[in-house]
Amino acid sequence: MRTSIYEALNRAFTSPVRDSLWGHVYLTPELEAVVRSAPFMRLHRIFQLGPVYCVYPGATHTRAAHSLGVFHLARRLILALAEQGADEWLTPVGVRSFLAATLLHDAGHFPYAHSLKELPLEDHEALAGKIILSSPMKDLVAQSGADPYFAAAIVDAGLNPESGADSDHELVFYRKLLSGCLDPDKLDYLNRDARYAGVPYGAQDVDFIFSRLIPNRERGVDIDSRGIPGVESILFSKYLMYKAVYWHRSVRSATSMIKKALIAALEKRVIAKEELYDLDDQGLFALMSARSRMLPILSLGEKVKNGCLYETAAEIPFDECEQAGSAGYVDIAKRSAYEERLAEALGKTSGVSIAADDVIIDAPEPISFETGLYVTDERRSFSKSSALVNEETIRSFKEKLQIQRIFIDQSSKKRIKHNGTFLDILHTFTL
Repeated sequence: MRTSIYEALNRAFTSPVRDSLWGHVYLTPELEAVVRSAPFMRLHRIFQLGPVYCVYPGATHTRAAHSLGVFHLARRLILALAEQGADEWLTPVGVRSFLAATLLHDAGHFPYAHSLKELPLEDHEALAGKIILSSPMKDLVAQSGADPYFAAAIVDAGLNPESGADSDHELVFYRKLLSGCLDPDKLDYLNRDARYAGVPYGAQDVDFIFSRLIPNRERGVDIDSRGIPGVESILFSKYLMYKAVYWHRSVRSATSMIKKALIAALEKRVIAKEELYDLDDQGLFALMSARSRMLPILSLGEKVKNGCLYETAAEIPFDECEQAGSAGYVDIAKRSAYEERLAEALGKTSGVSIAADDVIIDAPEPISFETGLYVTDERRSFSKSSALVNEETIRSFKEKLQIQRIFIDQSSKKRIKHNGTFLDILHTFTL
């Protein structure tokens, strides 16, 4: 078994792809065919960070580059874990399926980063699973020595292919590797996003982190106590990247504009949800522009495309959000009703007519900080071993990031003499 595992991880990886972050990423000829396929090529036309380039002009890297990076780190990760004993339960087909899954984990990703994340659409992991099991990808994945059904089930936790007990354990193991505190997805996007945004916050010492990992069949990976600083670095980096990059106010404005337009289009059936699944960034803007004659709010897409973003009218800290009873408009399905009432209230207060389309309430989605790692030599969880990151720290991270904002069209904001009434108005809202 040991020899066949290493053959699956090393044999025929002869096709190099040059990556600006990791150097050469080696593929087999069969996996090279996967990255030349139409579903993967679409990822070259989706910016990894969507509107972040409006703030950090260098952040124009793509989902395709990220996917290749995740694959590269996943291969290194599984090699490191095999050396530490995971080869006892790994199979050649399972390993190849895991590599295919990491290469295609974002195959179903929506355009324009996470602007569509809250919409009533299928999860992008489920869409990726369907792509893996559809032509031409199904045959291409099989030709790489992987099991398409097993690869799809690694990406989409809702799929459970028929298998024996050993395969079930191996499936759980791979799922834990692909989604966890030390997963190759996070290790690539933190390093890559920081590099292209030109900020220092995301850089991680991948070599050191991999050297401190211990495979666990049920949990995926454990660490020893020497690996604690590496995990702390990842968690702090994630917080800083969200604070400075991912949830920068201008990024939130662009994201909320796209979101507001599309939720209206879906509700009014001007756009069907299936039309959003296979788009790239430019395809999304083209669709919104074409349908804007039927629904004017879709012209927000053109504004975002041209950098005409709504301005920040108010920022409401987490504790004040709680006092204002914000639970209602956190629900995106109810948010438009609040925006209509807020526009009306602002109009009465300022004496200026404000259209509901000119006001957006932005409520950031929940964010997680994975701290469930087990520290083997201390025989306790990471959160109890770390001197820096504990439940209180994570709670503070979330509170600092969960800033709700009111965005307003530039022309409307200029006509309002802002005098701090936004929060007062929000306090009076009930549904």
